Amino acid sequence: MQYRMLKFYQMKHIFEILDKMRCLRKRSTVSFLGVLVIFLLFMNLYIEDSYVLEGDKQLIRETSTHQLNSERYVHTFKDLSNFSGAINVTYRYLAATPLQRKRFLTIGLSSVKRKKGNYLLETIKSIFEQSSYEELKEISVVVHLADFNSSWREVIVQDITQKFAHHIIAGRLVVIHAPEEYYPILDGLKRNYNDPEDRVRFRSKQNVDYAFLLNFCANTSDYYVMLEDDVRCSKNFLTAIKKVITSLEGTYWVTLEFSKLGYIGKLYHSHDLPRLAHFLLMFYQEMPCDWLLTHFRGLLAQKNVIRFKPSLFQHMGYYSSYKGTENKLKDDDFEEESFDIPDNPPANLYTNMNVFENYEASKAYSSVDEYFWGKPPSAGDVFVIIFENPILIKKIKVSTGTEDRQNDILHHGALDVGENVIDFKQSRQCVTYLRLGEFKNGNFEMSEVNQKIPFDIHCIRIYVTKTQKEWLIIRSISIWTF
Repeated sequence: MQYRMLKFYQMKHIFEILDKMRCLRKRSTVSFLGVLVIFLLFMNLYIEDSYVLEGDKQLIRETSTHQLNSERYVHTFKDLSNFSGAINVTYRYLAATPLQRKRFLTIGLSSVKRKKGNYLLETIKSIFEQSSYEELKEISVVVHLADFNSSWREVIVQDITQKFAHHIIAGRLVVIHAPEEYYPILDGLKRNYNDPEDRVRFRSKQNVDYAFLLNFCANTSDYYVMLEDDVRCSKNFLTAIKKVITSLEGTYWVTLEFSKLGYIGKLYHSHDLPRLAHFLLMFYQEMPCDWLLTHFRGLLAQKNVIRFKPSLFQHMGYYSSYKGTENKLKDDDFEEESFDIPDNPPANLYTNMNVFENYEASKAYSSVDEYFWGKPPSAGDVFVIIFENPILIKKIKVSTGTEDRQNDILHHGALDVGENVIDFKQSRQCVTYLRLGEFKNGNFEMSEVNQKIPFDIHCIRIYVTKTQKEWLIIRSISIWTF
C-alpha cells in the first residue's frame, strides 16, 4: 500500500511538471509527445478504471503485471498501435436496414443538438445529390446522433427518415446512437490550455463520439472519410477520391486530407479505424480531436501532411456546435466542380535551376499541396517532364507563384512539348520540341492539345525566355490525358 502511494505521488509530481510545460508551450507538438512517452512508461499507474471501457481494462491489467523496462515499453506500444479489437459498445439503430455488402467508402459524421442552426440534413443531402447513381452503389453514410437528449434524437430521426427513406431502404444510410452508459467520465477533467470546464467537457465528449463512430464503421468498407455535420460536398467527390487513391498505389500513407479545415475530409484505411478509435478514447481529455489526429498520423510514421487540392468538402455552418458561437471558417481551396482532377501520368522531372532547400522539382507535379521553389532563373533555364511512356494530352495547366508570394512567378517563359526520347549522359532527353505557347501572368493553360500536336508527347518543357530577379515557384503542373 505504501509502495502504491509513493508511486501515486511520483506520478502526481510528473504531471504537475508536464502541466507547466503545456502552459509554456500551449499547443505544441513537443509537449504532447512528452505526455505520450510518460503515459506509456507509467500506463499501469496513470489509467484508472473510471477512464476506460471494459474492453480496455483487460489490456491495462495485463500490461500492469510486468515491469515496463525499455524492451517492454516498445512491445507495449507496438501492441497498442496495432490493436485491432472492437470496443464493446451496444449501439442503438435509430434508422437502418442490414448492410448488404461491404462498400468502397464509408462517410461518417457525428451530430449533437446545436443552440443555433442545424445543418445535418443539408449535409446528408449534399452527400447524395453530389454523387452519381454509380457512385451511390459504392458508398455508405453512417450518422452518429451523439446527443443524450432523446427528444432531439427522435425529431432528427423523423426528419431523416422522411427525407431519405429510399437511401435507408437501399442500405446506404444508417443512423445510430451510442448510449450514455458507455461513455467515460466527462466532468472534472483536466483543464489543458486553460480551457473553461464546459469547453473541456465538449471537446472530450466529441473525442468519444468520434471514437464510437469509428468503431462502428471499422468493417463497413475499404476506406473511411470523416465529415462534420455542417459540410457541403463537391460534385463526384467519390470519383476524385478513388483517382487519388489509385495514384498513390504502392506508397505508404495513414491519412489523406481533402480539406484543410478541422476534422473535415480526412480519409483513412478502414483497417486503421479500431486503433484510431482506441487512441481517441485513451487521450479523450487531452486535446481536440483534430490535434489528436495529427499525433496519430505521426505515430504511425506518416511525417508530413498529404493534402489534395482542390478541396472536396466545404464548411457551411455559420454557428458552432459549441455554445452556438459564430464560426465563419471557409476552405478557399474548395471547388464545387472538382471532378476534373488531372491524371499526371508517371514521369521523371529535371531542372537546371538552382533549387531552394528541399523544394525539389517533383513537388510541382504532385497533387499534394507542395511546390517547386528555385532561386532566380536565367534565360535558357529549363524545367523538364519526361514521361515513362508517350501520351496523348487533352489539357495542360501550369501555375506559378503562391498567395503569399505572388511575385515569385515565371515572368517570361514558354511551354514546349517534345518527342523522340534518347539516352544522354545517364539521363533521357527529347530530341525535338514544338512550342505550344507563352506564359501569361505566370500561368499557362491550353485545352485540346491533341488537336494541335501531330505526335504522341514524350516530354514537356518549361523554358525561361528572359532572366528575372525574382525567385520562381512552380505551384502545380496538371496534365489530363485520354
